[in-house]
Amino acid sequence: MVRIKPLQKTNPQDLTAEKKFYAQAVATGTTDLERLAYLVSNQSTVREADCYAVILSLVHNIVDELEQGKIVKLNKLGSFQVGIRSFPSETEKEVTASTVKSAHLNFRPDVKLRNMLKNVSFTLK
Repeated sequence: MVRIKPLQKTNPQDLTAEKKFYAQAVATGTTDLERLAYLVSNQSTVREADCYAVILSLVHNIVDELEQGKIVKLNKLGSFQVGIRSFPSETEKEVTASTVKSAHLNFRPDVKLRNMLKNVSFTLK
């Protein structure tokens, strides 16, 4: 169950409009790699330390592949890809690496994760 709380926001398209309340998802904690390794080890015959080592190796290799400009597809989880924001240019020739403002990660969830979102229930904090 995902907790929500009301949050008052200004309309960014009309700053003079009256503020309205919107539902905001509230995190109930954090799960790190060590916890995931513990959970996986309890669901299999693999030791926790081995799970942790494999997960760390996976993260390292995902970073390496993304740095090479590849899309990293993890079946049943989703795909990661580097995205960028750039300054506008008048002509195609003016677009260079120096016009890139920032980089970010795009994540596209796989079918199972997308379907999970259809069945999420919510409770007020």
